[in-house]
Amino acid sequence: MTVNGHDQRHDVEPRTLLVQFLRETCDLTGTKVGCDTSSCGACTVLVDGESVKSCTMLAAQADGAAITTIEGLATNGEQHAVQRAFTEHHGLQCGYCTAGMVLAAVSFLEENPNPTEAEVRLGLEGNLCRCTGYHNIVQAVLAAAGAK
Repeated sequence: MTVNGHDQRHDVEPRTLLVQFLRETCDLTGTKVGCDTSSCGACTVLVDGESVKSCTMLAAQADGAAITTIEGLATNGEQHAVQRAFTEHHGLQCGYCTAGMVLAAVSFLEENPNPTEAEVRLGLEGNLCRCTGYHNIVQAVLAAAGAK
């Protein structure tokens, strides 16, 4: 697979989850393990541009795929519009869910570039944040949509 633009060729046990591969083999720890039940979304990454909870996918299933983690979202040291918006609109507190929330928002905005507030809330319902109450996250996603 390609992870953040770099080829990754490793032998893995068949039971290795993509989140484990990214964190332990690729040493990309921005992807978090939050709940172990695919409920929280802290492990969200982009697989061929689509948001995927990496705790629900085996690493072997990603063979040949292009994976983007939070570490690979910036381009030439320039933050992605969603990353900037999360910073500018205080869309994070403890930061644990932030990487997954940002990547889910990137995928969501690719599918719906001009969402309403209600659509943002619905689009991010698979990602949980226990700190912010979502208001600033929603405002950040709306701001990022306007920045495109």
